[in-house]
Amino acid sequence: MGKITGFMEIDRQDRNYRPAGDRIRHFREFLIPLEERDVERQAARCMDCGIPYCHSGCPVNNQIPDWNDLVYRQDWEEASRNLHSTNNFPEFTGRVCPAPCEAACTLNIEEKPVTIKTIECAIVDRAWTEGWIGPEIPASSTGRKVAIVGSGPAGLAAAQQLARVGHDVHVFEKHAKPGGLLRYGIPDFKMEKHLIDMRAQQMQAEGVTFHYGVHVGVDRTASEIEQNFDAMLLTGGSEQSRDLPVEGRELDGVHFAMEFLPQQNRRVGGEPIGDVQPIVAGGKHVIVIGGGDTGSDCIGTSFRQGALSVTQLEIMPIPPKQENKALTWPDWPLKFRTSSSQAEGAKRDWSVMTTGMTGDASRVTKLHCIQVDENIKPVPGTDFELQADLVLLAMGFVHPVHEGMIQELGIDLDPRGNVSANTDDYHTTRDKVFAAGDMRRGQSLVVWAIREGRQAAQAIDRFLMGDTRLPR
Repeated sequence: MGKITGFMEIDRQDRNYRPAGDRIRHFREFLIPLEERDVERQAARCMDCGIPYCHSGCPVNNQIPDWNDLVYRQDWEEASRNLHSTNNFPEFTGRVCPAPCEAACTLNIEEKPVTIKTIECAIVDRAWTEGWIGPEIPASSTGRKVAIVGSGPAGLAAAQQLARVGHDVHVFEKHAKPGGLLRYGIPDFKMEKHLIDMRAQQMQAEGVTFHYGVHVGVDRTASEIEQNFDAMLLTGGSEQSRDLPVEGRELDGVHFAMEFLPQQNRRVGGEPIGDVQPIVAGGKHVIVIGGGDTGSDCIGTSFRQGALSVTQLEIMPIPPKQENKALTWPDWPLKFRTSSSQAEGAKRDWSVMTTGMTGDASRVTKLHCIQVDENIKPVPGTDFELQADLVLLAMGFVHPVHEGMIQELGIDLDPRGNVSANTDDYHTTRDKVFAAGDMRRGQSLVVWAIREGRQAAQAIDRFLMGDTRLPR
């Protein structure tokens, strides 16, 4: 906890955004950090609540009251050590996590939770600036080799944990740089990619070997890797996008969000976009179908590319502006939220089903829609049309891509099409093969990926050594 009476004396203060008119001119981060003294005052608001429900909201089990108290007492270096004891990459979660810990905070009963995410980000950013973060090199080698397929947050967390206990860890990444969807899905205005590069450098110094441009199951067989390593962990993403099977889907100008977003991230990062059709929103009326985070990322990217207008459609009904605390707290509530990208000028509509698309000379020009009721049934007589020069499908992901590695290994899948593995030992149906992150649990949050990567690392260490000292 922080100051005993802090929550009564100090008002909640969080980071602000730079004005929309300024930030849409570039792809850099636009959050304005709090001053150090202001962060310490916010940490002082952490109350002696008896049961810290923030723990129940945090998938990586951050010791939130502990590092809040350390920041309040100005012991930032110890706060960094405490934070890193449960979270390998707090600079990622401090930027892109939706902060379920804050929803679970006792002070959220009155809509004034501790600014946990802001404090977390301030701790790790200062730790980098002060040089408190460095490689943790193991004292000895175990002589065991571990292959990790995929360098998203689950793969990176597992790799770092396993390397720190002396295993020879090799990470195979199909792209040119590490990070997975952290790098190629999340726009730079939400998280700049030098943060991933710093962690990759730290991990290389700890003994992790990265193999870039290696698509396991395509460029290199999965069976070869399985044979040459003592354990193999699958941490690829849930990359099979949910499609929209309506008339006109085949028209030019209709794309998955994950065809659109990685192109811009590559442009910002100085990478070629590859031998693909360039997808740019500049000068176009853009329709984003899907109301989640991926759709929001499409909005912000479209505005920065110079879109004339952006409209976001959601098939579900508009959520309530305020949740019923007595029914939802401390769980994550369903309520009306506006992201920074949506606040940049997007039009939003709910209870809308797309029935088709039409075009001129094989290119989309109109989206045909109808309103639906609470049971997602079309309401007769509510048909309408929208002008559309670019349609981005951001309706989520159904499961990992099965072709290639997963089919070659012949491992079992769960009823949703994800790789089947439990959360006790993360073992698949092949002896040396494990799975964690979105490939195992389905589309989820960065913080859940880090948790599963850490837990899978502990399971693999026990599998290889018979025992483990890695935390769960």
